[in-house]
Amino acid sequence: MNLSPRPPGCLTLEELQARFDEGTIDTVLVGFTDLYGRLAGKRFDAGFFLEEVADHGTHGCDYLLTVDMEMEPVSGYEFANWERGYGDVHLVPDLATLRHAAWLDRTAVVLCNVVDDSTGDGVPQAPRVMLGGQLETAAALGFQPQAASELEYYLFRTTYRDAAAAGYHGLPAGGWYLEDYQLLHGSRDEDIHGSARRHLAASGIPVENTKGEWGLGQHELNIRYAPMLEMADRHVLLKQCLKETADAAAAAVTFMAKFDAEQAGSSCHVHISLWKDGANAFAGNESLGPIQCSPAFRWFLGGFMHRVPELMPLLAPTVNSYKRFQSGSWAPTRIAWSHDNRTAGFRVVGHDSSLRVECRIPGADCNPYLVYSAALAAGLDGIANQVEPPAHFDGDVYQADDVPGVPGTLAEATESFAASEFARAAFGEAVVDHYVHFFRTEQAAYDRSVTDWERQRYFERI
Repeated sequence: MNLSPRPPGCLTLEELQARFDEGTIDTVLVGFTDLYGRLAGKRFDAGFFLEEVADHGTHGCDYLLTVDMEMEPVSGYEFANWERGYGDVHLVPDLATLRHAAWLDRTAVVLCNVVDDSTGDGVPQAPRVMLGGQLETAAALGFQPQAASELEYYLFRTTYRDAAAAGYHGLPAGGWYLEDYQLLHGSRDEDIHGSARRHLAASGIPVENTKGEWGLGQHELNIRYAPMLEMADRHVLLKQCLKETADAAAAAVTFMAKFDAEQAGSSCHVHISLWKDGANAFAGNESLGPIQCSPAFRWFLGGFMHRVPELMPLLAPTVNSYKRFQSGSWAPTRIAWSHDNRTAGFRVVGHDSSLRVECRIPGADCNPYLVYSAALAAGLDGIANQVEPPAHFDGDVYQADDVPGVPGTLAEATESFAASEFARAAFGEAVVDHYVHFFRTEQAAYDRSVTDWERQRYFERI
């Protein structure tokens, strides 16, 4: 269990007051994530934050949980719509997340829970509140979930504005040949990644490492594991830090799951364990394939794997997510588990106190609160119902035609989610209906679009 002291860069209100008084922090970002995982919120004068917002919070328009990628209000949501007039939700700072945002000048950041003013309850459709509900279930069973996100991304030596003007074509990548793990690759881009590591460490987000990945200009940044809610918060801030650090250096990073059909996809491998009474509840002396584990581990793994087809859009939320699932691509295509095997959707790693489940299905485009909500709901259901995992798989899972595959499209995954009695029991009818509408809206936007692939294929020859 993560028993390390509070990381440097995390702030109490008293420490924020002292930094405000000395003039080293004068701005506080107050934010929450929308359904896509983007941070939305306000920038406050630090003095006003200390006097008012820390105690009373602030408000934001409820439409932020119903907009599409272009910030257009989407009709058809029950939660917020034109008929209801798009009112406010209450944004309540979680002061445990208050920290120095070292990548920005004289700035701190705090994350919020989204609360219904009329009831005082968390808005269940809000991603962070959704994960909080699953963590309450785990706590009632005596478990403290621990997690880690491993995020991959591509770096380009161009600004976001110039990349958009170029239609995202012909962008100068951070590398021009495959350099996975090569230290020279990392050195060339150290101006960006070194800055990001230092900024994160100074912002209460302990870093493990950065490394070159398999694609041209692709990298991975790993931060230290933490209690699950803290990890989801760190994940969101990691992305914000990387984007803004790159932007300040006239560069750009993308967390698309599959930026280029000819390049490796970008993953978000998530590592999960359950702790109880200060020890890893997954550790044990029962044999499961080649590993030694506890019944809790076996049933958690079984439940997680069993529910993946029903919960898939929470792990892979965009049309692009499903372009990543290609044989031989380092991304999984089948729902199998194996010990230390990167062809499996579920890779089991570690032993004894470090034993954990690594789910390799999410891409870098995932919303971490949704991923961890799905994993925890499914795994705890597995423990409650003693769900056995399939047999351990030896060999190349890509070649295993008799092993169930991951859903192939967002449309397919969304309909399975919509029909899932388990999802409705775990998250609530209103939450599932809200996200089903969100995923269907995303699919419909893609279905209406005309792509470069279509123009190249059909413009002359059809």
